[in-house]
Amino acid sequence: MNKPVSIFAGLILLIYCSCSSKKEDPVDPGGGGGGGGINCDGVAKTFTANVQPIIQASCQLSGCHDGASTNGPGPLTTYDQIKSASARIRAAVISRQMPKGGSLTDAQIKSIVCWIDSGSPNN
Repeated sequence: MNKPVSIFAGLILLIYCSCSSKKEDPVDPGGGGGGGGINCDGVAKTFTANVQPIIQASCQLSGCHDGASTNGPGPLTTYDQIKSASARIRAAVISRQMPKGGSLTDAQIKSIVCWIDSGSPNN
């Protein structure tokens, strides 16, 4: 009777450990989905050269956030619109909920997040 109890306890411990371990995200090394811990050293993060082309290709041209959009934060066609929605954009790209029907590379996500974390400059 002792052997089945110890096997059962071992199984419970194994399940607990496998469910509670943090999976590390390449974009969010903290594993918490908040983007904390992203090293922005050397990450390309200018608006016009890096962020705007990513948003144009992945968000505007898909029709999801073009000039007539009512999705989420609405249109993302100008700097002001993108800056105003930056917190929502940050959360959506880190969680990989956006772009719908596509995906961003880790480098693209880092560019967006690091640009936002640096104050979303119009550069």
